[in-house]
Amino acid sequence: MALGRYSRVDGRRSSTSSTVVFVVFIGLCLVGVWMMTSSSIVPVQNVDEVKNEVETQIKENGATSKSNDISEDETSESELKSENKISNIDSDTESNTSDVSTSRDSNSNSQSDTTSMSRGSSESVSEISTVSESNESQPKKFEDNPGTLPEDATKGDNVKVSSSERNISQSDMTSDRSADDNLKLKPVKQSRDEDANLEKGPKSETGNEEDTKEDVVSNTNDQESKFNEKKSKMDEQKQVDEKRYSYGGDPEDDSKVTTSKSNEGKNESEKFTAPQNKDKSKTDDTIEEKPEGISSEKKDLLPSAVQSELLNETMSGDGAWKTQAAESKKEARKSSEPAPETGSDWKVCNVTAGPDYIPCLDNLQAIRRLRSTGHFEHKERHCPDDPPTCLVSLPGKYQRPIQWPMSREKIWYHNVPYTQLAEYKGHQNWVKVSGEYLLFPGGGTQMMQGALPYIDTIQKFVPAIAWGKRSRVILDVGCGVASFGGFLFDRNALAMSFAPNDEHQAQVQFALERGIPAFVSVMGTKRLPFPGKVFDVIHCARCRVPWHAEGGKLLLELNRLLRPGGYFVWSATPVYEKEPEDVQIWEAMKKLLKAICWEVISIYNDKLNKVGIAVFQKTSSNECYETRSEKEPPLCKDSDDPNASWKVPLQVCMHKIPAGATERGSKWPEQWPARMEKAPYWLLSSQVGVYGKPAPDDFVADYEHWKRVVTKSYVTGMGIDWSTVRNVMDMRAIYGGFAAALREMKVWVMNVVNIDSPDTLPLIYERGLIGMYHDWCESFSTYPRTYDLLHADHLFSKIKKKCNFEALVVEVDRILRPEGKLIVRDTVEIISELETKYKSMQWDVRMTYLKDTEGLLCVQKSNWRPKEAITLPYAIANKEDIAREMKLKEELKKIPHGT
Repeated sequence: MALGRYSRVDGRRSSTSSTVVFVVFIGLCLVGVWMMTSSSIVPVQNVDEVKNEVETQIKENGATSKSNDISEDETSESELKSENKISNIDSDTESNTSDVSTSRDSNSNSQSDTTSMSRGSSESVSEISTVSESNESQPKKFEDNPGTLPEDATKGDNVKVSSSERNISQSDMTSDRSADDNLKLKPVKQSRDEDANLEKGPKSETGNEEDTKEDVVSNTNDQESKFNEKKSKMDEQKQVDEKRYSYGGDPEDDSKVTTSKSNEGKNESEKFTAPQNKDKSKTDDTIEEKPEGISSEKKDLLPSAVQSELLNETMSGDGAWKTQAAESKKEARKSSEPAPETGSDWKVCNVTAGPDYIPCLDNLQAIRRLRSTGHFEHKERHCPDDPPTCLVSLPGKYQRPIQWPMSREKIWYHNVPYTQLAEYKGHQNWVKVSGEYLLFPGGGTQMMQGALPYIDTIQKFVPAIAWGKRSRVILDVGCGVASFGGFLFDRNALAMSFAPNDEHQAQVQFALERGIPAFVSVMGTKRLPFPGKVFDVIHCARCRVPWHAEGGKLLLELNRLLRPGGYFVWSATPVYEKEPEDVQIWEAMKKLLKAICWEVISIYNDKLNKVGIAVFQKTSSNECYETRSEKEPPLCKDSDDPNASWKVPLQVCMHKIPAGATERGSKWPEQWPARMEKAPYWLLSSQVGVYGKPAPDDFVADYEHWKRVVTKSYVTGMGIDWSTVRNVMDMRAIYGGFAAALREMKVWVMNVVNIDSPDTLPLIYERGLIGMYHDWCESFSTYPRTYDLLHADHLFSKIKKKCNFEALVVEVDRILRPEGKLIVRDTVEIISELETKYKSMQWDVRMTYLKDTEGLLCVQKSNWRPKEAITLPYAIANKEDIAREMKLKEELKKIPHGT
């Protein structure tokens, strides 16, 4: 210690000199204790006061001991060293580098000199403090007590401490944001080297100094251990903040959920945080949540078995599958360059259709340019060249839809505020208005006494139809409000319903609001967006489609879609009415049906509903085609692919029936539900599946994968209240594994196969599921706010390479209901971009999960709409459009109520 070194001056040990040095030591002790208890460097003005006190005490002692053997020069030298000590404190405040050089120079000048004091007052204070063993509580005071110093004196307390602690505090500075940014800190390595040099310095000849040295090292180690522990916790927390792995995104929102690597020591019910850990052997993620309708017990979000494949098996190839774009040969090639994005300055679409805007069906500018509307061309798709990037407005007083199955009977009036159908069809039990509800008695023009008795009557007269067993997927043409499809659920059958966006207003919108599968379309000039030979039954109840016209062009489209051996159920006035027009149509239909080899199975009267129903069956072989006396309609050319449908014009021809044992359509699928899980007979091991395995193995592996992911993550791990989910869309379906995994849920899934993806839609129908082709560079054929949950597996990254990425972001907002969920699986870059965009729409980010280059995102749509609007000129009606609309409405009023 300093005392030991001072006692060695000139080798003399007089009692007088000892007294003087002892006084100096006491003074310095007082200074050191006071400085250390403040945990801060003493301001310059306070140091000067202490310096004066020390000098005064030294002079007073010197006056009473004039006979001591220390000369005045030696005394002056001692005082000078004391002044140098104080000045080193000031220099340390300005620059620790100069402090290092000063201490090293002093150390090299003389071993008899006090080298510890020349290292700066903070080091001296550290050594002095360890001598006083009687003050056992002193180290506690040194840790976090700021003392009574002014605020500016305590700034940087965690940095300006003794050199024995400096190596700790400097390494901790990266996480200590209260430190003075203007300080120039020594590197950790340099500080440690200086401490090592200090230990190698000259030792005192007194025993107390050796003990003190041990105490200094011990105290330093203890403090270093505490600081390292604190630093470790702060670094750990920093990693949590930086880790992109959270449920809810906003850590301040207790209604959101974050994942945790371990539940140990966590008592919060809905929020956890975890350090980043890339070691897969240590990742055992769990979740605790309280979503609506789900208990608060801890859920197994991503157990190791599921986590390892949660994001895999999504990068697909074409394998042996064609694409719909190649099959159709009509799809214009899109640019490979991504379109420029318009940013996040969202605006509401100012359009005539308002909250019910469908971009590809409300392009009034394109409709005006049509040469003819005689084939319902004005009801077909006419997409704008530049898809909209604005948001569709919400109806006033919009409410969360009523849950299934109650929604089948009633919906909120203000969600679909149209009464025209109730006025025209109310007596036929289509829809009725009752206060704030629209009621659906389950009837229709041909089923006024109810859809379910009507469905059972069909099976009574045609038992082989076997709803829900042999007949699983049905196409309902001109569906009205889709009550037929709505009650087929009770018989385990699934109907794809469609109707035009017509003057009756909102038929399909009613259906989707009720929770019944439907989309907007018309039988006009182009094929419907389905492959050939996929529907078990096609139904038409007073659909007012001219099947017999133009050589039976429209009926031949049904022939393309119907499976060999499938049924056509026709419930219309020509079957049972005797009016001249009805008789004429019936005669034309009988001739046409015979020419296309459809057999009449049953014609009967439904006594309850007082209507006639005719059931026909498509032939299962080519024998009838070959033996026809007249070859009209002709067979299609071999080059005409029956699966090609995207923007393909209708043709007056028939495709041959598959004859080979391994050709799709040569046999009827397995009965439901076996057909959903079993690979179809025509899926051969010689074919390469989408994911690169033999096709049957690929099919099974895909199904097993989705069952695990849906069960372990989607259903129980995302906080989704599935009782509020009814209408689901898989925006990029492959084998339909996602939809199949949801079979036990009370939902239905629209499986969308992109036109440039492997054409697996026939396989989806073979499984007893439904879907359609689509190009996501364009708007989907549905009304706004019609789906509760959208699932997009590596869709956005593909769209970004070919067309307007932001238009798809907006399209998702358009078709998703407020409070609806979007689940995205894609690259990390796409996930980050989508998270930013949907946050800018004030959506709730419920989950973000990243693993290597792949990510998973779950977001929930909000009710937010921007205040600013932008006008889309092509969607604004003019006088001509209004006049045409009024004319059509007047024609509707003239139609007898019985039709």
